Amino acid sequence: MIDWGRVKDLRSEIGAEDFSDVVALFLEEADEVIARISASAGAKGLESDLHFLKGAALNLGFDALATVCQDGERRAAAGDVAIDLDRVRQVYTESKARFDAGLGQACAA
Repeated sequence: MIDWGRVKDLRSEIGAEDFSDVVALFLEEADEVIARISASAGAKGLESDLHFLKGAALNLGFDALATVCQDGERRAAAGDVAIDLDRVRQVYTESKARFDAGLGQACAA
């Protein structure tokens, strides 16, 4: 669900302080998108939100979230708005919980 190797690499690349800032910004922005994401935004709006989430998730090692967002993004790009957004929200919530729970141990290793 979380690519801890990516997390460690990112932290190493940008330093601990900047890493904390990146994590906080990602979570803040992702929370906003997760709260507003809706099929009523239309295919283009949905595609854009899922694209954002996918990219941010890949950057921070949220692999499972990136996968569900990529699938949804492709479907939205084809005009399909019947995407399981509850699943996207669930994977985000689970990923965030695992990330929070494992971050200290992963970065200490």
